[in-house]
Amino acid sequence: MNKKIKNIMLLIIGLFVLNYINQSFYKRFDLTEDQRYTLSKTTTSILAKVNKPLFITVYLEGDFPSEFKRLQVETRQYLEELAAENNNIKIHFENPDNQREDLIKKGMMPSQLTVEEDGKLSEAIIFPWAEVNFEEKTQIISLLPTAIVASQEEQLQKAVENLEYSFSNAIQTITRKNKKSIAVLTGNGQMQDIYMYSFLSELAKKYKLAKFTLDSVANNPKQILQDLTSLDLAIIAKPTQKFTEKEKFTLDQFITNGGKTLWMLDNVQADQDSLLASGKMLAYPRDLNLTDLLFSYGVRLNTSLVKDLYAAQISLATGRVGNQTQYQNLDWFFHPLVGGNPNHPITKNTAPIRLQFTNQIDTLKNDIVKIPLLMSSPLTQKIGTPTIIELQSIAEEPKEKDYVSGNQLLGVLLEGNFKSAYKNRIKPFETNLFKQNAKNNKMIVIADGDVGKNQILKGKPTDLNRDKWTGQTFGNKDFLINAVDYLLDDTGLINLRNKTLKINILDKQKAYKERTFWQFINVALPLILLFSFGFVFNYLRKRKYT
Repeated sequence: MNKKIKNIMLLIIGLFVLNYINQSFYKRFDLTEDQRYTLSKTTTSILAKVNKPLFITVYLEGDFPSEFKRLQVETRQYLEELAAENNNIKIHFENPDNQREDLIKKGMMPSQLTVEEDGKLSEAIIFPWAEVNFEEKTQIISLLPTAIVASQEEQLQKAVENLEYSFSNAIQTITRKNKKSIAVLTGNGQMQDIYMYSFLSELAKKYKLAKFTLDSVANNPKQILQDLTSLDLAIIAKPTQKFTEKEKFTLDQFITNGGKTLWMLDNVQADQDSLLASGKMLAYPRDLNLTDLLFSYGVRLNTSLVKDLYAAQISLATGRVGNQTQYQNLDWFFHPLVGGNPNHPITKNTAPIRLQFTNQIDTLKNDIVKIPLLMSSPLTQKIGTPTIIELQSIAEEPKEKDYVSGNQLLGVLLEGNFKSAYKNRIKPFETNLFKQNAKNNKMIVIADGDVGKNQILKGKPTDLNRDKWTGQTFGNKDFLINAVDYLLDDTGLINLRNKTLKINILDKQKAYKERTFWQFINVALPLILLFSFGFVFNYLRKRKYT
């Protein structure tokens, strides 16, 4: 009896010990082949800084296609990993049906999908959005990528791959206390603010923006350089006037002192608005006096225009019916639709980027690493300048033999130790900040000043990703935001965009064709086996006991 009591006591103590261990040590195991639910070090570092309740609301609840049920499941499972890592994160899934208007006002636009079930096509509308709330701040997250894809299965693949980056980026943005600062340079005929609104307003959600007048260098060069070097990145968007030597030296020393730069340059004077107004224009080289500066960093912008058979459209009046002018969308080969580098986080899963009257970029041999970001299609033609461009040329049938120039480099990322362009030259002014080299710096050069230019409709700026006349959508804003994020990223967050997963998708065509066979396997076959087993069992039982 004493032995039994002793064993019972040991069992009770053992259960208490196991329960204590279970409560004290919590571990989740990711058994997926691609480790899709294993959080990166970057994400865990971001979550560690969340010290107050952070609420994530996902509007993927309700009745929608099976593919997006999969997105719902993947999103829920990923967010459960975040909540397991930090119990300040609270997750909630909501049905958007009763609050569609409120969601649209917040900028969460619905997606219309084509659904195929039982061989029939139908339409469905979903809100693939999430909302992050922290203290009094709100951040919205699109759960569907804007890239052009061949199928909804591919869209789902890219959406699941992008989950970690999207949520980690939003959490870091909404919880960050010290924002990095960006100088938007003016003073050399750059674009007006209203034409940069779509791009800059998005940047302002994550960074501090400051207009910086570079032409003030003429009066107080030392102070201007000191002020500029206190900022983290400079955006040079479509300058139209020459840079003086003092201005160039200021930019050069900003770079050698660790400043990042995003160059959006037109090396040819050509403007679409002027062409539409008069029907023709003269395109000629534009001298910005930046050739030697960029040459020292390892790039050169040519003065030939690139025409591409894979191009965006423009809307033109083609006739009249009664009193109504008829418009038609036609391919305009001077506006290439360029693809991004699929292996780089800046351009992975982005829609094609529209460029306007762009030039080819040459790369020069030096120690700087040059990574192509934007490339034309192989079907290109280079047009030397000066040249007359006529709008009526859009009606001419393109000849394939003319478009044989091959892929053209139109945007490039430079990384490495930049040497000052004034290393062995007379300096325009003396400064204690002078440095001959910059270590581990980055810059991006795009051969189009209009890549960040949004259109104006009724006096208000439109979305950079959409053409107001043709309705075409592009990836310009996403590309530029990713570019800035990459240049200013010191945590490795942007590299999460390169995450690759393998999602096993059901083949709907095959399932529809073979549905009768599989219905038989799943419904009829178990009943036949059960009946056969019962018949054999009864036969053997009667034979044994009769």
